[in-house]
Amino acid sequence: MITETSTRLIDPDITVFVISGRLNLGNSLMTIEVSIKRLIDEGTKKLVVDLGGLNFIDSSGIGMLVTCCGHMEQRGGRMRVAGAKGPVARALELVHFSRLAPLDTDVEASAQQLRADAATA
Repeated sequence: MITETSTRLIDPDITVFVISGRLNLGNSLMTIEVSIKRLIDEGTKKLVVDLGGLNFIDSSGIGMLVTCCGHMEQRGGRMRVAGAKGPVARALELVHFSRLAPLDTDVEASAQQLRADAATA
């Protein structure tokens, strides 16, 4: 399956980056990392990475998400991961990914939490 991505705004200040297919070692992984880092560098402070359509992730894919979390943290923003299920959710649980970025059931849950965090800040 081909890896596909898309980006959309769900609030004026919340960006959703959707990844579907497979997130594994290869050229598309580097392209996705560059795209996410570019969003962050261009001012995105609230980012939801939607993995609802992802059916496979390997250690390289997890590493890329970790790197993007670190990049977001360095820029003073917040990143949440939404929609992981099946083998993708198990892989993220296995490496305790939630210690780096919160894992939510869906994009709306992530967005609600980002809104709540902003209200209390």
